[in-house]
Amino acid sequence: MSQPPPKQQPTPAESNGSYEPKPVWINTGFAGAQLGGAGLLVSAVTNALDAHNRGAWGIFTRSGGTIAFFASVGAAFGFTDAFVANMREKNDAWNGAAGGCAVGAVAGLRARSLPAACISCVAVGAMVAAFDSQGGRLAGDGRTRDDPIEREARRQAFFKTKSSFPMPESPAVSQSS
Repeated sequence: MSQPPPKQQPTPAESNGSYEPKPVWINTGFAGAQLGGAGLLVSAVTNALDAHNRGAWGIFTRSGGTIAFFASVGAAFGFTDAFVANMREKNDAWNGAAGGCAVGAVAGLRARSLPAACISCVAVGAMVAAFDSQGGRLAGDGRTRDDPIEREARRQAFFKTKSSFPMPESPAVSQSS
């Protein structure tokens, strides 16, 4: 007789049976604007490092496609993540996987290669799903929530050198004992 697999712990939104829908168009615009700003920064750096005679307008005329690409990647992720979450009525890693897949597909299509789009879809989707399934934080295992005194003690213990040779005590220290 086999036992049923254990159930996963529900998220706080699922535990009380309510799901709050995500605003799809707001998420799309917000993510597109954020990554569009990052694309503007990349375009400005590219414009500053390249030699040309177009001046500051080279940000838009020479490498403006970079801005549009970054904005479209952000919009694709924001839309797909919110849309899938609203359709499934769940907040979990699968939403991020679908958004990551959309990002990979957009990146692959920019390269004008369907195989690159498919491979990028799987790769980026898997990375975003792994990130989301582990809590969506880069901070680690929660040690940042420790007491500041414990954190300082751990930091000091980390930097102490552990020598395999015992240090001899100085005569002044041994006489005072």
